[in-house]
Amino acid sequence: MVMFNMHNGWVRDPKWRNEIMIHFLSQHFQLETHKTTWKRELMAGLTSFFTSAYIILVNPLILKDAGIPLSASMIATIAASIIGCLLMALWVNAPIIVIPGMGVNAFFSYTMIQSIGLTPNQGLSVIIVSGILFFLVTISSFGNRILASVPDSLKHGITVGIGLFLTFIGLQKGGIIQPSDTTIVALGNFRDPITLSTLLGLVVTLVLFLRNTKGGLLIGLLFTSLLTLCITDKKEITAKGIDFHAYNHIFASGDFSILQIPFWIAVFSMTMIVLFENMGLLSGMLPDIEKFPRAYKVVAISTIASGILGTSPTIASAESASGISVGGKTGIPALVTAILFAFSALALPVIQLIPGNAVAPVLIIIGALMTKSVVDIPFSDFSESFPAFLIIVCIPLTSSIADGLAFGFIAYPLAKVAIGKSKQVSPLVYLIAVLFLLNIVASSILVH
Repeated sequence: MVMFNMHNGWVRDPKWRNEIMIHFLSQHFQLETHKTTWKRELMAGLTSFFTSAYIILVNPLILKDAGIPLSASMIATIAASIIGCLLMALWVNAPIIVIPGMGVNAFFSYTMIQSIGLTPNQGLSVIIVSGILFFLVTISSFGNRILASVPDSLKHGITVGIGLFLTFIGLQKGGIIQPSDTTIVALGNFRDPITLSTLLGLVVTLVLFLRNTKGGLLIGLLFTSLLTLCITDKKEITAKGIDFHAYNHIFASGDFSILQIPFWIAVFSMTMIVLFENMGLLSGMLPDIEKFPRAYKVVAISTIASGILGTSPTIASAESASGISVGGKTGIPALVTAILFAFSALALPVIQLIPGNAVAPVLIIIGALMTKSVVDIPFSDFSESFPAFLIIVCIPLTSSIADGLAFGFIAYPLAKVAIGKSKQVSPLVYLIAVLFLLNIVASSILVH
């Protein structure tokens, strides 16, 4: 049997062609160097996808509150995830999943759009500009200097604060808590079908998660959706087609209002969030920390792509840890995740049926997972723990990641100066504290 044509250099036998392709991919992903196997890496990829697939449903529902059409944001979410995962797989060769970030999407919808008052198109342009600034940091020595300068206590405080913020959003979306004129928030009405279905969905999702069920979060989300649709007054349910015309209105639609001060306030806040959140996530999850510089560049590039595609910034997701925990060491898990995200686009018409409260159990559980970082905060040293504490409480109580960061970064050098340890604080941290202070002053004068 002829297996190689000397004229065109192409293998005719499909079996041999596949073997050559597998050999090429094995060489590219350096399976032997990483002491891993295809089976282990593919399983890590499946685990990573089913752990992170909820973002296809959750992110659009949050961006909907910013005025971005549901079907359009679903397309953007999938496209941005595919690009981020492919870059991480093929360029970095790391098992890091890149998807729109939980917390930063809430900042986009509830702070930038609803609080600061930017339009969705202006918000997308803020993401692009922030991504460019982020990328400039990654290609300079400035990125490594920031990584070394920012105290670990503040990094852990950011993670915990975002976790509480997500939990708070989940409790609201599920009707478990509601606004109150006397106590700001109060317990919701448990006789309400939405609240009841959310609570039952939370129980099922928690059981699945505790039993390490593959895709437990996604299954729980779908269960909550079906239960909500069954016990509410939905008389007729039909799956709508994807509105590509709506997507045309958000793709490459940034409104660069560079002469407006609120625009630059949002740029500063968004840049600080993507810088520090990705820094903490990558440094904590990468199996090979030597890959950090290139991985940091990838999330910066994918942030720019997110703004162009029409979604909130993609980040190195915490869900990557699920694939790493089952042995993922190379870029194959990210590649598998990208491919499965592409196939998931076929189900978009059905995905639009998901009710808003269905994301609540997922948000609550992810928030709880993120709070585990609190154990790494040195509470025995109040000058370290108090600034972290301010970040933790101020992010959910101000409904702004940026404002929470500001309180913590300003308090940290003040606490060290108060105990005569000002030299322990990096000049970069002093600079960041001043910038956050100026941002608060500008926001108070020009926005509120």
